[in-house]
Amino acid sequence: MDREQLCAEMPACSFSFDVILENPMELFRVTVEVLDINDNSPVFPKRDIGLEISELAVPGARFSIESAVDQDVGENALQKYILNPTDHFNLNIQGRIDDSKHIEMVLQKPLDREKTKHHYLTLTAVDGGDPQRSGTVQIHIVVLDVNDNAPAFSQATYKAFVPENAAKGTLITTVSATDADDGSSVIIEYYFEHATKSIQELFTIDPISGEVRVVGDIDYEKNKQFQIKVKAKDHGGLTDSCGIVIDVIDINDNIPKITVMSFYSALPEDSVPGTIIAMINIQDFDSAENAKVTCSIHNNLPFKMESSLSNYYNLVTESVLDREQTAEYNITITAVDGGSPPLSSKKTLSLKISDVNDHSPQFQQESYDAYVFENNVPSRSFFSVRATDADRGPNARVSYFLEDGSLNGAPLSAYLTVNSDSGVLYAVKPFDYEQIKSFKINVKAQDGGSPPLSGNVTINIFIKDENDNVPQVLYPVQTSGSLVAEIVPRSADVGYLVTKVVAVDVDSGQNAWLSYKLQKASDRALFEVGLQNGEIRTIRQVTDKDAVKQKLTVVVADNGQPSRSATVNVNVVVADSFPEVLSDFTDFTVDREYDINLTFYLVLALAVVSVLFIFSIIAIVTVKIFRWRQNRLFYKSAANLPVIPFYPPVYPDGTLGTLQRVYNYEQNPPNNDWRLNQQVQRPGPSGTYRYSTITQQRWTPYGKARAGPHPAGAGGVVAGTGPWPTPPTEAEQIQALMAAANEVSEATATLDPRYNAQFPMQHVPDYRQNVYIPGSTATLTANPQQMMPQQALQGPPQAMPQVDVPNAAQTPASKKKSTKKDKK
Repeated sequence: MDREQLCAEMPACSFSFDVILENPMELFRVTVEVLDINDNSPVFPKRDIGLEISELAVPGARFSIESAVDQDVGENALQKYILNPTDHFNLNIQGRIDDSKHIEMVLQKPLDREKTKHHYLTLTAVDGGDPQRSGTVQIHIVVLDVNDNAPAFSQATYKAFVPENAAKGTLITTVSATDADDGSSVIIEYYFEHATKSIQELFTIDPISGEVRVVGDIDYEKNKQFQIKVKAKDHGGLTDSCGIVIDVIDINDNIPKITVMSFYSALPEDSVPGTIIAMINIQDFDSAENAKVTCSIHNNLPFKMESSLSNYYNLVTESVLDREQTAEYNITITAVDGGSPPLSSKKTLSLKISDVNDHSPQFQQESYDAYVFENNVPSRSFFSVRATDADRGPNARVSYFLEDGSLNGAPLSAYLTVNSDSGVLYAVKPFDYEQIKSFKINVKAQDGGSPPLSGNVTINIFIKDENDNVPQVLYPVQTSGSLVAEIVPRSADVGYLVTKVVAVDVDSGQNAWLSYKLQKASDRALFEVGLQNGEIRTIRQVTDKDAVKQKLTVVVADNGQPSRSATVNVNVVVADSFPEVLSDFTDFTVDREYDINLTFYLVLALAVVSVLFIFSIIAIVTVKIFRWRQNRLFYKSAANLPVIPFYPPVYPDGTLGTLQRVYNYEQNPPNNDWRLNQQVQRPGPSGTYRYSTITQQRWTPYGKARAGPHPAGAGGVVAGTGPWPTPPTEAEQIQALMAAANEVSEATATLDPRYNAQFPMQHVPDYRQNVYIPGSTATLTANPQQMMPQQALQGPPQAMPQVDVPNAAQTPASKKKSTKKDKK
């Protein structure tokens, strides 16, 4: 509370209000007195005051100063003034009609303009509060040469009256002052001294004529009296002041105000006569007869008005009420004041008569369907129910309750609640469509009767799916422990299926419809992603210029609003062989956090592979040396065997066997001329190796030469004639041995079974078994269908036919091995 705002300058500040207690209904009047505290400092209307004083002014001349204003009252109000310095002037303070302090400066000794033209004084206003507050103003005195007499008002106080709501420009009074001087000093100017803002908004004074007129709207209810200070000043700087007291005359311009302090809008029909229905306060802000108010209601109603305290009336029942006859009354209260002409106001009260509780609450439907989105905000409403009761008052006041039940082992109150007054359903916590899709609850509506009546309704609650799950990529798997890449051969055509991104979304409906889009790619012109199926295919022919390493980033997005998405990185290697893939596969750039582990495992794998490779090379070289020594021993033993002629069988039908020529296995010295027929195929890197033509070669006894045709396509000297050529290398020996073993195996496989029974052959070892061919990654193995059990020869042993084998293409590995052997 602000005392200064409530009571302005009034020393005593208080206000009253009324308190009404109900059941039983009583009325009390409370008066509050507001005590002032020192919360305002004295304030001068101006910071600087200028005075012009003639040097002819005699000691004792008085000069009025605008006083300071302190809005506090009592001890906290303005108490004293202090003037500094006091060598020429002193203060003279005397009471005025407004009981405020009037300040006058009294000249103590004559002024001498020739010595001092200007005097500067400081006036301090101090209040009596604790702590004290003060305000200062600077006084500038200009010493003039002439002006002996000050203006003088005809009256010290002017009294005036003005009706409220007076028209603007209305003349209130005229002030007048005279000056005994002549000349320019006789001209007097009038102005308000220390006028408040409200006075300046309501009144004005003519500076020449001294007429005071109305310039604002005057309201008696706000201000009943105004006190204004007027100051007159001549051109010599001498002044005089007076006061104007303006009393405001009240007119009947306020209608009575009806305020319902308490009202029972619903009254039981069994209420006894004299029951208070309402307590009413009537106020009129006018005064005297204009404020006298009479209150009444219409006739023919079972109610009456009874006066209680001043300006208070009670509306009471006058007879027994019957709701079956009248369920509602509209009571009009009329208040009339005593003004001329009188003013009145009306207030209508609607009173309902309640009955006994004989109706239960009823819902509009037997069941309701409610829908709520998952991930709903807790404590937010999503549905409401409403039941109506035909009763009135408390009997019709319906309250809503959630009947006991459980959902997933938890009570229903853990999932939702209902507002007991409005029937609005609120979710206690968010729902999850993936866990709960629908459930049922029962809501009970109960009235406020005694005993209460109730009704039930079933609500089917359906959870609606929301796009709250991002797509989950099932393939390719993104792991930190290893790097997976898809291989695309360089011969891949347009539309080659590289891989397929597989993703799922646990949402439903369109929230689970997934689409795939290529976000980033090392070469966008090479790959595309199927929008619906996630298949990554080539969109052009792969060329040798394409980079081996290709990294694709695929975005998997659902069809929800807003859409959610996930990204997956697909590594693609463009290569034709696994070694090429392996060499480039390790160069893929992966996430930095996986580099340390990946490097460790790669180094470990490389070390293990290197050790295994070294042991494999040692084992293979050892086996090759062992077999080469066995071959040398075999040829040396075969040189001492006798020559046994061999004839193909003749069958009864006159046909010969498969071999159409006679093979004469003769003993020959080792022939170092390893040549094959041009039709003999070179062994390839893998698979079963067959030779299309069997080379025919006749052998002559050691030291003899026999003429004979060369084998078809064979060149050079016939075996057994001419000098010995340079000894074959290890690789050449193995190639020749394998070719001979293939020929013998194929030849014997085509013989007739009767021929084999008549002339069983000695089993020739299959030298193709587990033979490592230098320069190739394959190891030849024997054909199990061509292997025969070893049988004893019928007669002298036969020499294995010799076949010319062309020089095998030497690889760098075979060249190195041959060189090392030659050195040995």
